[in-house]
Amino acid sequence: MIPFNHRLKSIIENKKSCLCVGLDISPEMLGSEDLNDFKIHARKVIDATRDLAVAFKPNFAFFERWGSAGFSWLEETIDYIGSDHIRIADAKRGDIGSTACQYAHSVFTHFGFDAVTLNPYMGQDSIMPFLENPENGAFILCRTSNPSAVDFQDQQLAGIPLYERVATWADILNEHRNVGLVIGATAQDELIHIRALVPELSLLIPGVGSQGGDLYNSVKFGNQSGAALINISRGICFSGDLSERDIRNTAGEYVQKMNEVFHEKRKNN
Repeated sequence: MIPFNHRLKSIIENKKSCLCVGLDISPEMLGSEDLNDFKIHARKVIDATRDLAVAFKPNFAFFERWGSAGFSWLEETIDYIGSDHIRIADAKRGDIGSTACQYAHSVFTHFGFDAVTLNPYMGQDSIMPFLENPENGAFILCRTSNPSAVDFQDQQLAGIPLYERVATWADILNEHRNVGLVIGATAQDELIHIRALVPELSLLIPGVGSQGGDLYNSVKFGNQSGAALINISRGICFSGDLSERDIRNTAGEYVQKMNEVFHEKRKNN
C-alpha cells in the first residue's frame, strides 16, 4: 500500500509536471445555462491536458448547482478522468463524528476520489475519518489565496499566526503520510515559511493564473522534500477562444515553466 504523499511525489517526478487542473466550469465564464455544454467543455479541458496534468480537481460547487443531474455529471467526470491521475474532491468538508464518516465514504468510496480538501475549524474530529486509508489524501486549508484570508488565518495566538498553528498541527496528523495543506500562491512569504515548518507534507497551491500568484516560487519552494501541486482553474479552462488547442497551449506553457524550475533545482543541487 503506497501512501498518498509518496504516490503524489512519484507521479510529479516521473511526469516532470506538478500541474493540477481545477475543473471550475462556471456558467458566467462559459456563457451558457445548458448542462450539456458544461459536460462537453469539461471533457474538452480533460482531453486537452490529460498528458500534461498530474491531477484534476473538480470543484463540487459547480456540479452541485445542478442538483441531482450535477452529481451524475460529477460521477461521469471522475470516470472520464480515470485512475491514471490524482483526483481531488474540492469539497472543503468540515464536520464531525458520523457526519464526517459519511462524507469520507461519499468522497472516497462512492465517487472514487483520491484526495479531498478539508476545513479544520472543528478540529481533529473533522479530519481523522478521511485519514484512515493511507492511499487517500487530505489537503487541509491552511493559508488560502483569497484576500479576506487575513480575517482569521493571520490572527496571532500567543504570538503565532493561526495558519502556522494549523500547519504544525496537521504535521502531527501525518502518521499515514497522507496529509497535505492548501496554501495560496498569493501568500508567498507564508508559503516559504510553512514549507520550512512542514517539509514532508504535500501542498496544494491555488492562486496562480487569474489570481496572479507567483508560479516560479510556488514550484521552487513548494517542491522540496514533500511534493506540491500547482492548481490552475480559470486560467486554463477558459483560456483563449475556449478551443481545445488554446486550452492545451496555455497548459503547456505553464508546464514548460514548471520544467524550467525543476531543471534549475536539479542543476543547483
